[in-house]
Amino acid sequence: MKVEFTKLFQILPLFFNAYARNADHKKLTGHIIKLNQQNSVQGIINEMSVCLKEILSYRLFAFVIQRDIGIDVWLDPRMYRKSLESVFMQDFKLSGESEINYLNHTFDNDEKEYEFSLENLVSYELSEEKCQGKIYMLPNNDMPDYHDDIVEMILKSTGLALSKQINIEQLINAATLDPLTGCYNRREFEAQMRKNIAVAKRYRSNLSLFMFDIDHFKKVNDTYGHQAGDAVLQRVSSIVKNNIRTEDILARYGGEEFIAILPSTGKREAMELADRLRQQIEKEIIVTESGTIRVTASFGITSYESSREYSYEQSDSEDMLHLIENADTMMYKAKHNGRNTIMPGLV
Repeated sequence: MKVEFTKLFQILPLFFNAYARNADHKKLTGHIIKLNQQNSVQGIINEMSVCLKEILSYRLFAFVIQRDIGIDVWLDPRMYRKSLESVFMQDFKLSGESEINYLNHTFDNDEKEYEFSLENLVSYELSEEKCQGKIYMLPNNDMPDYHDDIVEMILKSTGLALSKQINIEQLINAATLDPLTGCYNRREFEAQMRKNIAVAKRYRSNLSLFMFDIDHFKKVNDTYGHQAGDAVLQRVSSIVKNNIRTEDILARYGGEEFIAILPSTGKREAMELADRLRQQIEKEIIVTESGTIRVTASFGITSYESSREYSYEQSDSEDMLHLIENADTMMYKAKHNGRNTIMPGLV
């Protein structure tokens, strides 16, 4: 009888381990199905995070996708950002924190953060045709012996789903984005503008536009060369993109001219935003191979106010042209008033 009990105690752990493995693999299958049903990069990464936390109970999770310039980061929880940024910069050979784009968080300068021992951090590389990246995790003490199998399967499934989604987004972006700045192109801007005008009319909500032009841009090209000029366009557009809301729409309208749609925004708010952006552009030192460059920009603002009686006799396209022409007029008035300034619209 004693021998039988001894065998039983030897067999039980194996039985429970097999049971736990089967249960976790069943959960994993469900998450992989959900993962492949996602239609955005962020949705795919979110599902991966939920899967790894549910099955392996990680205390920290960060997923990094390498881009042509910089990295995209999904981080949970946000409190460990400072400790991880040094790891990201070393692993991906980044030149500065400005090359790190957080997909699921924005941060305040005084936000409370925590440090942890990097000795306990584990990482795995992801390499697919359209997706190169890395996953970082902080495990609990008790990890199952099939831990690596779970991670390998979820990473493989994630990589395939991300590659497919990135390929779809690249095809869409090729038709809608300006290749130099990553802003919307003029055609997509006009499509978005018609949609926003229709919404503003229907719900009697505010809608504002600002148009801006980089001052003396021809002189930048003539002095420093067109590559430096391209660097200026990229940096200025990046400043604006990083300091407007997710729902705002920035487009390259032509040459050194840009235009932005600001839904649910009145004229005063639009003017305040434009002036903050103007000041940030003025302070920026843009480093190029031809030298350091500083530029300014002139802004024109126009608005549809919710208190205004909309003319439903005009089409959305006619209203769009009216707003664009008014923003353009205001921008040129700003230039005639000495440049590096903003000018409100007439309506």
